[in-house]
Amino acid sequence: MGEHPSPGPAVAACAEAERIEELEPEAEERPPAAPEDHWKVLFDQFDPGNTGYISTGKFRSLLESHSSKLDPHKREVLLALADSQADGQIGYQDFVNLMSNKRSNSFRQAILQGNRRLCSKALLEEKGLNLSQRLIRHVAYETLPREIDRKWYYDSYTCCPPPWFMITVTLLEVAFFLYNGVSLGQFVLQVTHPRYLKNSLVYHPQLRAQAWRYLTYIFMHAGIEHLGLNVVLQLLVGVPLEMVHGATRIGLVYVAGVVAGSLAVSVADMTAPVVGSSGGVYALVSAHLANIVMNWSGMKCQFKLLRMAVALICMSMEFGRAVWLRFHPSAYPPCPHPSFVAHLGGVAVGITLGVVVLRNYEQRLQDQSLWWIFVAMYTVFVLFAVFWNIFAYTLLDLKLPPPP
Repeated sequence: MGEHPSPGPAVAACAEAERIEELEPEAEERPPAAPEDHWKVLFDQFDPGNTGYISTGKFRSLLESHSSKLDPHKREVLLALADSQADGQIGYQDFVNLMSNKRSNSFRQAILQGNRRLCSKALLEEKGLNLSQRLIRHVAYETLPREIDRKWYYDSYTCCPPPWFMITVTLLEVAFFLYNGVSLGQFVLQVTHPRYLKNSLVYHPQLRAQAWRYLTYIFMHAGIEHLGLNVVLQLLVGVPLEMVHGATRIGLVYVAGVVAGSLAVSVADMTAPVVGSSGGVYALVSAHLANIVMNWSGMKCQFKLLRMAVALICMSMEFGRAVWLRFHPSAYPPCPHPSFVAHLGGVAVGITLGVVVLRNYEQRLQDQSLWWIFVAMYTVFVLFAVFWNIFAYTLLDLKLPPPP
Protein backbone atom coordinates (compact mmCIF):
# COMPACT_ATOMS: atom_id res chain seq x y z
CA MET A 1 0.00 0.00 0.00
CA GLY A 2 1.24 3.47 -0.82
CA GLU A 3 2.12 5.90 1.85
CA HIS A 4 -0.51 8.43 2.76
CA PRO A 5 0.58 12.03 2.41
CA SER A 6 1.33 13.73 5.67
CA PRO A 7 -1.42 16.06 6.82
CA GLY A 8 -1.00 19.77 6.20
CA PRO A 9 -0.25 22.24 8.98
CA ALA A 10 -3.88 23.29 9.34
CA VAL A 11 -5.09 19.65 9.66
CA ALA A 12 -2.35 18.81 12.12
CA ALA A 13 -3.11 21.88 14.17
CA CYS A 14 -6.80 20.93 14.23
CA ALA A 15 -6.03 17.35 15.37
CA GLU A 16 -3.69 18.65 18.04
CA ALA A 17 -6.38 21.01 19.28
CA GLU A 18 -8.85 18.11 19.56
CA ARG A 19 -6.38 16.07 21.61
CA ILE A 20 -5.80 19.00 23.96
CA GLU A 21 -9.54 19.47 24.31
CA GLU A 22 -9.96 15.82 25.31
CA LEU A 23 -7.24 16.07 27.94
CA GLU A 24 -8.46 19.43 29.27
CA PRO A 25 -12.26 19.42 29.41
CA GLU A 26 -12.27 22.87 31.03
CA ALA A 27 -10.40 24.42 28.13
CA GLU A 28 -13.60 25.92 26.78
CA GLU A 29 -13.79 28.10 29.88
CA ARG A 30 -10.49 29.73 29.04
CA PRO A 31 -10.55 33.17 27.44
CA PRO A 32 -10.09 33.16 23.65
CA ALA A 33 -6.64 33.72 22.26
CA ALA A 34 -5.65 37.24 21.37
CA PRO A 35 -5.85 38.15 17.67
CA GLU A 36 -2.08 38.66 17.66
CA ASP A 37 -1.61 34.98 18.64
CA HIS A 38 -3.66 33.90 15.64
CA TRP A 39 -1.57 35.99 13.26
CA LYS A 40 1.62 34.76 14.96
CA VAL A 41 0.73 31.18 14.08
CA LEU A 42 0.17 32.15 10.47
CA PHE A 43 3.35 34.19 10.34
CA ASP A 44 5.43 31.28 11.67
CA GLN A 45 4.09 29.05 8.92
CA PHE A 46 5.63 31.41 6.35
CA ASP A 47 8.74 32.05 8.43
CA PRO A 48 10.08 28.58 9.38
CA GLY A 49 13.52 30.00 10.11
CA ASN A 50 12.13 32.46 12.71
CA THR A 51 13.84 35.40 11.02
CA GLY A 52 11.05 37.79 11.91
CA TYR A 53 10.44 38.62 8.24
CA ILE A 54 8.48 37.15 5.35
CA SER A 55 8.71 38.02 1.71
CA THR A 56 6.03 40.17 0.11
CA GLY A 57 5.28 37.26 -2.21
CA LYS A 58 4.38 35.04 0.75
CA PHE A 59 2.43 37.91 2.25
CA ARG A 60 0.38 38.19 -0.92
CA SER A 61 -0.25 34.43 -0.84
CA LEU A 62 -1.45 34.70 2.76
CA LEU A 63 -3.78 37.55 1.88
CA GLU A 64 -5.21 35.57 -1.02
CA SER A 65 -5.86 32.56 1.20
CA HIS A 66 -7.56 34.68 3.88
CA SER A 67 -9.35 37.10 1.59
CA SER A 68 -12.76 36.00 2.86
CA LYS A 69 -11.87 37.23 6.35
CA LEU A 70 -10.84 40.70 5.20
CA ASP A 71 -12.87 43.66 4.07
CA PRO A 72 -12.39 44.02 0.30
CA HIS A 73 -11.09 47.57 0.52
CA LYS A 74 -8.57 46.70 3.25
CA ARG A 75 -7.41 43.78 1.16
CA GLU A 76 -6.66 46.22 -1.66
CA VAL A 77 -4.75 48.46 0.70
CA LEU A 78 -2.71 45.57 2.08
CA LEU A 79 -1.90 44.32 -1.41
CA ALA A 80 -0.86 47.85 -2.38
CA LEU A 81 1.38 47.92 0.67
CA ALA A 82 2.99 44.65 -0.35
CA ASP A 83 3.73 46.14 -3.77
CA SER A 84 5.31 49.23 -2.20
CA GLN A 85 7.89 47.42 -0.07
CA ALA A 86 11.23 48.20 -1.69
CA ASP A 87 13.18 45.58 0.31
CA GLY A 88 10.69 42.82 -0.55
CA GLN A 89 10.09 41.89 3.09
CA ILE A 90 7.51 42.58 5.78
CA GLY A 91 8.36 42.41 9.49
CA TYR A 92 6.31 40.57 12.09
CA GLN A 93 4.99 43.65 13.93
CA ASP A 94 3.96 45.33 10.65
CA PHE A 95 2.29 42.07 9.66
CA VAL A 96 0.28 41.91 12.92
CA ASN A 97 -0.69 45.57 12.68
CA LEU A 98 -1.84 45.20 9.11
CA MET A 99 -3.78 41.99 9.59
CA SER A 100 -5.36 43.43 12.76
CA ASN A 101 -6.46 46.48 10.73
CA LYS A 102 -4.08 48.87 12.47
CA ARG A 103 -2.44 51.58 10.42
CA SER A 104 1.27 50.98 10.97
CA ASN A 105 4.27 53.11 10.10
CA SER A 106 4.81 50.95 7.02
CA PHE A 107 1.30 51.70 5.84
CA ARG A 108 1.81 55.40 6.43
CA GLN A 109 4.98 55.29 4.37
CA ALA A 110 3.11 53.51 1.59
CA ILE A 111 0.48 56.25 1.65
CA LEU A 112 3.16 58.92 1.38
CA GLN A 113 4.85 57.22 -1.54
CA GLY A 114 1.75 57.73 -3.65
CA ASN A 115 2.61 55.01 -6.15
CA ARG A 116 -0.01 52.42 -5.31
CA ARG A 117 -2.42 51.17 -7.95
CA LEU A 118 -5.89 50.21 -6.77
CA CYS A 119 -7.22 47.56 -9.09
CA SER A 120 -10.96 47.59 -8.45
CA LYS A 121 -13.58 50.24 -9.08
CA ALA A 122 -13.74 53.40 -7.04
CA LEU A 123 -15.81 53.51 -3.87
CA LEU A 124 -18.08 56.08 -5.51
CA GLU A 125 -19.16 53.54 -8.14
CA GLU A 126 -20.36 50.86 -5.72
CA LYS A 127 -24.08 50.12 -5.77
CA GLY A 128 -26.55 48.65 -3.31
CA LEU A 129 -25.43 50.65 -0.28
CA ASN A 130 -27.88 51.44 2.48
CA LEU A 131 -28.48 54.94 3.82
CA SER A 132 -25.78 54.86 6.51
CA GLN A 133 -23.22 53.44 4.08
CA ARG A 134 -24.00 56.16 1.56
CA LEU A 135 -23.62 58.79 4.29
CA ILE A 136 -20.21 57.44 5.31
CA ARG A 137 -19.13 57.30 1.66
CA HIS A 138 -20.33 60.88 1.16
CA VAL A 139 -18.33 62.07 4.19
CA ALA A 140 -15.24 60.26 2.89
CA TYR A 141 -15.46 62.01 -0.47
CA GLU A 142 -16.18 65.37 1.15
CA THR A 143 -13.08 65.33 3.35
CA LEU A 144 -10.41 62.95 1.98
CA PRO A 145 -8.50 63.51 -1.29
CA ARG A 146 -7.08 59.98 -1.79
CA GLU A 147 -9.08 56.95 -2.85
CA ILE A 148 -7.03 54.58 -0.71
CA ASP A 149 -7.79 56.67 2.39
CA ARG A 150 -11.47 56.85 1.49
CA LYS A 151 -11.72 53.06 1.27
CA TRP A 152 -9.86 52.57 4.53
CA TYR A 153 -12.11 55.08 6.28
CA TYR A 154 -15.27 53.58 4.75
CA ASP A 155 -14.41 50.13 6.12
CA SER A 156 -13.05 51.34 9.47
CA TYR A 157 -15.73 53.84 10.55
CA THR A 158 -18.09 52.44 13.19
CA CYS A 159 -19.67 55.64 14.57
CA CYS A 160 -18.18 54.73 17.94
CA PRO A 161 -17.59 57.24 19.33
CA PRO A 162 -20.00 59.52 17.45
CA PRO A 163 -19.01 63.14 16.62
CA TRP A 164 -19.78 64.21 20.16
CA PHE A 165 -17.51 67.25 20.41
CA MET A 166 -19.14 69.45 17.77
CA ILE A 167 -22.64 68.33 18.75
CA THR A 168 -22.00 69.03 22.44
CA VAL A 169 -20.49 72.48 21.78
CA THR A 170 -23.40 73.37 19.50
CA LEU A 171 -26.03 72.27 22.02
CA LEU A 172 -24.33 74.26 24.79
CA GLU A 173 -24.20 77.37 22.61
CA VAL A 174 -27.89 77.07 21.76
CA ALA A 175 -28.80 76.42 25.40
CA PHE A 176 -26.90 79.48 26.66
CA PHE A 177 -28.45 81.62 23.93
CA LEU A 178 -31.98 80.55 24.83
CA TYR A 179 -31.32 81.12 28.51
CA ASN A 180 -29.99 84.61 27.85
CA GLY A 181 -32.84 85.34 25.48
CA VAL A 182 -35.40 84.49 28.15
CA SER A 183 -33.58 86.34 30.94
CA LEU A 184 -33.01 89.45 28.80
CA GLY A 185 -36.34 89.26 27.01
CA GLN A 186 -34.53 89.77 23.72
CA PHE A 187 -33.38 87.33 20.99
CA VAL A 188 -32.38 89.65 18.11
CA LEU A 189 -29.22 91.73 18.66
CA GLN A 190 -29.00 90.71 22.28
CA VAL A 191 -25.69 92.56 22.46
CA THR A 192 -27.57 95.89 22.46
CA HIS A 193 -29.21 95.05 25.78
CA PRO A 194 -27.63 97.05 28.64
CA ARG A 195 -27.20 93.93 30.80
CA TYR A 196 -25.66 91.75 28.06
CA LEU A 197 -21.98 92.46 28.80
CA LYS A 198 -22.50 91.91 32.51
CA ASN A 199 -22.48 88.15 31.86
CA SER A 200 -19.43 86.47 33.39
CA LEU A 201 -18.76 84.48 30.19
CA VAL A 202 -18.08 87.47 27.90
CA TYR A 203 -14.48 88.50 27.28
CA HIS A 204 -13.99 92.12 28.29
CA PRO A 205 -10.59 93.90 28.19
CA GLN A 206 -11.04 95.39 31.62
CA LEU A 207 -11.58 91.87 33.01
CA ARG A 208 -8.81 90.15 31.01
CA ALA A 209 -7.20 88.77 34.18
CA GLN A 210 -10.15 86.36 34.45
CA ALA A 211 -8.58 83.75 32.18
CA TRP A 212 -11.72 81.65 31.63
CA ARG A 213 -13.21 84.47 29.55
CA TYR A 214 -10.72 83.75 26.73
CA LEU A 215 -12.67 80.50 26.14
CA THR A 216 -16.16 80.95 27.56
CA TYR A 217 -17.04 83.87 25.28
CA ILE A 218 -18.03 81.28 22.63
CA PHE A 219 -21.25 80.61 24.55
CA MET A 220 -22.42 84.22 24.16
CA HIS A 221 -23.71 85.37 20.77
CA ALA A 222 -24.69 88.84 19.62
CA GLY A 223 -28.11 87.65 18.45
CA ILE A 224 -29.99 84.86 16.74
CA GLU A 225 -28.54 85.87 13.34
CA HIS A 226 -25.02 85.49 14.78
CA LEU A 227 -25.77 82.14 16.40
CA GLY A 228 -27.60 80.80 13.34
CA LEU A 229 -24.72 81.26 10.90
CA ASN A 230 -22.16 79.85 13.32
CA VAL A 231 -24.28 76.80 14.13
CA VAL A 232 -24.94 76.06 10.45
CA LEU A 233 -21.25 76.27 9.56
CA GLN A 234 -19.97 74.20 12.45
CA LEU A 235 -22.55 71.46 11.94
CA LEU A 236 -22.21 71.25 8.15
CA VAL A 237 -18.41 71.38 8.22
CA GLY A 238 -17.37 70.43 11.74
CA VAL A 239 -19.41 67.24 12.17
CA PRO A 240 -18.16 65.52 8.96
CA LEU A 241 -14.59 66.55 9.80
CA GLU A 242 -14.94 65.07 13.28
CA MET A 243 -16.38 61.84 11.84
CA VAL A 244 -13.17 61.45 9.81
CA HIS A 245 -10.45 62.99 11.97
CA GLY A 246 -11.87 62.38 15.45
CA ALA A 247 -12.79 64.63 18.36
CA THR A 248 -9.18 65.15 19.50
CA ARG A 249 -7.96 66.68 16.25
CA ILE A 250 -11.08 68.72 15.54
CA GLY A 251 -11.29 69.85 19.16
CA LEU A 252 -7.65 70.94 18.97
CA VAL A 253 -8.27 73.10 15.88
CA TYR A 254 -11.52 74.51 17.28
CA VAL A 255 -10.11 75.43 20.71
CA ALA A 256 -6.91 76.81 19.15
CA GLY A 257 -9.06 79.05 16.95
CA VAL A 258 -11.13 80.19 19.92
CA VAL A 259 -8.07 81.12 21.99
CA ALA A 260 -6.36 82.77 19.02
CA GLY A 261 -9.51 84.80 18.40
CA SER A 262 -9.74 86.34 21.87
CA LEU A 263 -5.97 86.90 22.07
CA ALA A 264 -5.95 88.56 18.64
CA VAL A 265 -8.64 90.97 19.85
CA SER A 266 -6.63 91.71 22.99
CA VAL A 267 -3.69 92.70 20.78
CA ALA A 268 -5.30 94.37 17.75
CA ASP A 269 -8.59 95.76 19.14
CA MET A 270 -7.69 96.34 22.74
CA THR A 271 -10.79 98.18 23.96
CA ALA A 272 -13.47 95.86 22.56
CA PRO A 273 -15.20 92.86 24.14
CA VAL A 274 -15.57 89.50 22.35
CA VAL A 275 -18.57 87.19 21.95
CA GLY A 276 -19.46 84.26 19.70
CA SER A 277 -17.84 81.05 18.49
CA SER A 278 -16.61 82.50 15.20
CA GLY A 279 -12.94 81.99 16.08
CA GLY A 280 -13.35 78.23 16.33
CA VAL A 281 -15.83 77.99 13.45
CA TYR A 282 -13.63 79.99 11.09
CA ALA A 283 -10.62 77.85 12.04
CA LEU A 284 -12.45 74.67 10.97
CA VAL A 285 -14.04 76.11 7.83
CA SER A 286 -10.88 77.82 6.58
CA ALA A 287 -8.82 74.66 7.20
CA HIS A 288 -11.37 72.59 5.27
CA LEU A 289 -11.55 75.03 2.35
CA ALA A 290 -7.76 75.32 2.20
CA ASN A 291 -7.51 71.52 2.19
CA ILE A 292 -9.92 71.33 -0.76
CA VAL A 293 -7.99 73.97 -2.72
CA MET A 294 -4.62 72.28 -2.04
CA ASN A 295 -5.98 68.89 -3.13
CA TRP A 296 -8.36 70.12 -5.81
CA SER A 297 -7.70 67.33 -8.32
CA GLY A 298 -8.07 64.59 -5.72
CA MET A 299 -11.25 65.91 -4.09
CA LYS A 300 -14.15 64.11 -5.76
CA CYS A 301 -16.96 65.69 -3.73
CA GLN A 302 -19.96 66.71 -5.76
CA PHE A 303 -20.67 70.41 -6.30
CA LYS A 304 -17.40 71.39 -4.61
CA LEU A 305 -17.44 74.79 -6.31
CA LEU A 306 -20.99 75.42 -5.12
CA ARG A 307 -20.15 74.22 -1.61
CA MET A 308 -17.13 76.51 -1.42
CA ALA A 309 -19.19 79.41 -2.70
CA VAL A 310 -21.94 78.82 -0.10
CA ALA A 311 -19.39 78.54 2.71
CA LEU A 312 -17.61 81.72 1.62
CA ILE A 313 -20.91 83.60 1.29
CA CYS A 314 -22.00 82.54 4.80
CA MET A 315 -18.61 83.50 6.24
CA SER A 316 -18.67 86.85 4.43
CA MET A 317 -22.19 87.63 5.66
CA GLU A 318 -21.28 86.79 9.24
CA PHE A 319 -18.00 88.73 9.06
CA GLY A 320 -19.74 91.71 7.44
CA ARG A 321 -22.32 91.72 10.21
CA ALA A 322 -19.52 91.70 12.80
CA VAL A 323 -17.69 94.63 11.15
CA TRP A 324 -20.92 96.65 10.90
CA LEU A 325 -21.78 95.96 14.53
CA ARG A 326 -18.28 96.89 15.74
CA PHE A 327 -18.44 100.37 14.23
CA HIS A 328 -22.13 100.93 14.88
CA PRO A 329 -22.76 103.45 17.70
CA SER A 330 -22.75 101.55 20.96
CA ALA A 331 -25.92 101.21 22.99
CA TYR A 332 -23.86 101.59 26.18
CA PRO A 333 -21.07 104.12 25.59
CA PRO A 334 -18.15 104.38 26.12
CA CYS A 335 -17.84 100.60 25.71
CA PRO A 336 -17.85 99.61 22.00
CA HIS A 337 -19.71 96.68 20.47
CA PRO A 338 -17.87 93.32 20.22
CA SER A 339 -14.84 93.06 17.93
CA PHE A 340 -14.60 91.23 14.60
CA VAL A 341 -10.86 90.47 14.92
CA ALA A 342 -11.59 87.05 16.47
CA HIS A 343 -12.73 85.90 13.01
CA LEU A 344 -9.30 86.73 11.58
CA GLY A 345 -7.54 84.88 14.39
CA GLY A 346 -9.59 81.79 13.62
CA VAL A 347 -8.75 81.99 9.91
CA ALA A 348 -5.04 82.28 10.71
CA VAL A 349 -5.19 79.11 12.80
CA GLY A 350 -7.19 77.27 10.15
CA ILE A 351 -4.83 77.89 7.23
CA THR A 352 -1.76 76.98 9.27
CA LEU A 353 -2.30 74.51 12.10
CA GLY A 354 -5.66 73.32 10.80
CA VAL A 355 -4.42 72.42 7.32
CA VAL A 356 -1.69 70.18 8.76
CA VAL A 357 -4.16 68.43 11.06
CA LEU A 358 -6.66 67.72 8.26
CA ARG A 359 -4.06 66.77 5.68
CA ASN A 360 -2.48 63.98 7.71
CA TYR A 361 -5.40 61.58 8.01
CA GLU A 362 -4.76 59.05 10.82
CA GLN A 363 -1.03 59.75 10.77
CA ARG A 364 0.93 60.77 13.83
CA LEU A 365 1.18 64.53 13.84
CA GLN A 366 4.26 64.29 16.06
CA ASP A 367 6.16 62.86 13.08
CA GLN A 368 5.40 65.87 10.87
CA SER A 369 8.03 68.65 10.85
CA LEU A 370 5.50 71.19 9.57
CA TRP A 371 3.25 70.35 12.51
CA TRP A 372 5.97 71.35 14.98
CA ILE A 373 6.72 74.54 13.06
CA PHE A 374 3.09 75.69 13.30
CA VAL A 375 2.83 74.59 16.95
CA ALA A 376 5.92 76.67 17.70
CA MET A 377 4.44 79.66 15.84
CA TYR A 378 1.15 79.33 17.73
CA THR A 379 2.96 79.01 21.07
CA VAL A 380 5.05 82.12 20.36
CA PHE A 381 1.88 84.05 19.47
CA VAL A 382 0.11 82.95 22.68
CA LEU A 383 3.10 83.90 24.85
CA PHE A 384 3.42 87.25 23.08
CA ALA A 385 -0.29 87.96 23.59
CA VAL A 386 -0.12 86.98 27.26
CA PHE A 387 2.79 89.36 27.93
CA TRP A 388 1.06 92.02 25.84
CA ASN A 389 -2.02 91.75 28.05
CA ILE A 390 0.13 92.05 31.16
CA PHE A 391 2.29 95.02 30.16
CA ALA A 392 0.99 96.79 27.04
CA TYR A 393 -2.01 98.53 28.58
CA THR A 394 0.21 100.20 31.17
CA LEU A 395 3.04 101.04 28.78
CA LEU A 396 0.65 102.54 26.23
CA ASP A 397 -1.30 104.32 28.98
CA LEU A 398 -4.47 103.09 27.31
CA LYS A 399 -7.75 104.28 28.77
CA LEU A 400 -10.14 101.35 28.91
CA PRO A 401 -13.91 101.64 29.20
CA PRO A 402 -15.24 100.74 32.63
CA PRO A 403 -16.12 97.10 33.23
CA PRO A 404 -19.76 96.20 32.66
